Amino acid sequence: MMPRAPIVVGVDGSASSIAAVRWAAREASLRSLPLHLVTAMLGTPETFGNAFRLVANFPNQDHEGQQRLSAARSAVIDECSGSKVPVTEHLGYGHAVDVLLKEGRDCSILVVGSHGSGQLAGGLLGSVSSAVAAHARVPVAIIRGTGRPGKAVMTGPVVVGVDGTANSEPAIAEAFESASLRGAALVAVHAWTDVDLATVFQSDPDGVALNWGAIESGERAVLSESLAGWSEKFADVKVEHVVVRDKPIRALVSESEHAQLVVVGSRGRGGFTSMMLGSTSRRLMHSTNCPVLIVHSPNTP
Repeated sequence: MMPRAPIVVGVDGSASSIAAVRWAAREASLRSLPLHLVTAMLGTPETFGNAFRLVANFPNQDHEGQQRLSAARSAVIDECSGSKVPVTEHLGYGHAVDVLLKEGRDCSILVVGSHGSGQLAGGLLGSVSSAVAAHARVPVAIIRGTGRPGKAVMTGPVVVGVDGTANSEPAIAEAFESASLRGAALVAVHAWTDVDLATVFQSDPDGVALNWGAIESGERAVLSESLAGWSEKFADVKVEHVVVRDKPIRALVSESEHAQLVVVGSRGRGGFTSMMLGSTSRRLMHSTNCPVLIVHSPNTP
């Protein structure tokens, strides 16, 4: 049997990255997957084009990188004291985004913290998390709301954004699996407008007043149809349907207040094919109070 792809997590020595390591370790334990720790140092410049990196060309880079990985290993042991998670590690050289994308190109989940120690220190996080989420073709977890030194937060429901299109189907599948593994409830959120329709028009093109009740009933049917097959497959997962006439970001942020994870697709129903991340997933990375898992569609360019 082929070994399952590991969970890969970026490490830069910051408190945020240790929180990411703890979350990734717990996720690896839940999914019976190996864990791969990755850190990046800027390395020795070889050409005039990257001569600006001379500032990071210090002899102790190997030592600093190994210290980061050692602290990460200690966090894994502390987080998963009752289970054995196979751990490997990689100390890479180059731009943090390049290193992490290369190491995580075939992984199960690529995990980064919400902010890091900064680019000049070889940080893997912060603005790097945005780049990783945009360019990776695997699920990317941005770890927010777990920066405390204690163990990873594993309470509350899993929340998933459903837009009724094929773009959200991979996110729905991931959300059901995540909820089942955690023994958690699933809150499926379908926000069926990206604008305030009431301020745009009150009637259809023929001048007939819009029946908001009928529209909402139709949207509830869309949500039910999107979840039907997965509810049968994961019969152990209790599902709550939330349908709102509001912007998706507001509804998802509201539901994240008491959630342990929010799962969304990389692009919504209005996403242009040339966009690497939709507006909702981009804003969620900076707005939620819990980890966000962005699941890319196979059709993402």
